[in-house]
Formats: sequence, C-alpha cells, structure tokens
Amino acid sequence: MIACETSNNKVSDHFPEFRKKVDKTTEHDIISVEKSKRYYMEKLTIEGFQDKSNIEIIEELMKKNNGYITSKELDMFGIHRMYLSIMQEKGIIEKVASGIYIDFNKVIDNYYVFGLSMPNVIFSHMTALYFHGLSTKAPNGVYDITVKRSYSSVHLRKHNVFYVDNDIYKLGLIEIETPMGNKVKAYDVERCICDIIRSKNRMDLELIKHSVREYIKRKDKDLVRLSLYAEKLGIKEVVMDYVGMMYE
Repeated sequence: MIACETSNNKVSDHFPEFRKKVDKTTEHDIISVEKSKRYYMEKLTIEGFQDKSNIEIIEELMKKNNGYITSKELDMFGIHRMYLSIMQEKGIIEKVASGIYIDFNKVIDNYYVFGLSMPNVIFSHMTALYFHGLSTKAPNGVYDITVKRSYSSVHLRKHNVFYVDNDIYKLGLIEIETPMGNKVKAYDVERCICDIIRSKNRMDLELIKHSVREYIKRKDKDLVRLSLYAEKLGIKEVVMDYVGMMYE
C-alpha cells in the first residue's frame, strides 16, 4: 500500500469551512456519525484508531473493501472529501465513477462499480445466472437488471431493464460475488430461473434451456423454493413444465 504523510490533526483544523459545517451539526447528526464510526471501527479492527491519520484510515478502509473507497464512507467518518482529491493527485487512487475510487494498482471490477453507483438496481436474469455459474455467456458491458416499476431508468438505456412491482422486488434478493470476488446485489438461482422463463420473449431460448438444464444438475437446487417463487410470480405451471421437459 502506498503511504502518504499527513498530519494527525482534525480535518476541521485545516479547513475552516468544514469546521463551520461541524459547528452547525445537530445532536441527531452527531449520534448518527458516532454510530457509523463505531460500526467501521469494529469492521476495521484498528488498534489505536484515534492515533491514525485520515489518509491512513482511508487506506485501511480500502484494504477491507478490496481496494475501493467511496465519498459516502468518508462522510460517515467525518473525514473531508478533499483527502480523496489529494490521494488522487498523488496517484494513490483513481476515480472510477461519481464518488467511487479505487487503489491505482487494482484492476477495476465493472460489476462492482456499477452496483455501488446504482444501489437500487439488482443484477438479474442471465447476468445473475452468469455469477451463479449457470450461463456461459458473459454480459460484456450490457447487463440484465431489475428495478422497481416506479424507478426512472433513462440513464440505463444500454442495459436490459426489467420492471417489477414492489412486492416482488426483494424476492430472492441476495449478495453474490462477482468473478473478481466483490459482493453485489443479485437474485438467487431459483428467482433467476423463474425470471428467464417469465421473460422468455426477451431472452434467447437456447440460453434458457441451457440454464435450466444446468440448474437441474446442481446438487444445491431447491425445487420447493423454485415452486414457491413461481407461484408468487404467477408462472408456476409454466416453470414446472420447463423443469419437467429438461428432466426428460
């Protein structure tokens, strides 16, 4: 990890405008920040946390986040975002999206960056099945994603966007590792199988058949859960027909 010398003084000592902001902070805000600090202190397990400089704290955060840091995380610590600019100028980090930075020596995980920048978006259908190892076709920059029906997705035109009602938005929602080992939001296998069958008019039929066949081969498949999801989505008969055909 590249080190950078800096003072251990508080950020507000260096930036008067930040001190004014702190002075106006409400009691509720202070409690929220302190709770966030305690959470991250437990996450980092840093001994002598109070003695570390701001850049050292940022570097520790990046180590725990597989080389990534966000401006929101700095806000939780009460660290001025200007330190990100300093580290960027020194070639320690690189900005990869709005408010998202990566260790300059790390390879960018586009799935993870996309997930961080789009917190209301869930990887689904064939993209999620790729993460699950049930699709051999890499997304190649165009992702299958699911959002709430009320979500404005104008900025996501290049992707395959699927809209769902609120009551099924979180059905089967999990965290899964990308090929580079970072965790993103996606649907579990059973939800994905239901989704590709439910959206078969927008999918490649051969890819659907391949994924269902591969799912049936899995020892950890849960046909009860698949049936429950299919019923919830109103496609139980269709899903069971697909599964039955693949068993033959």
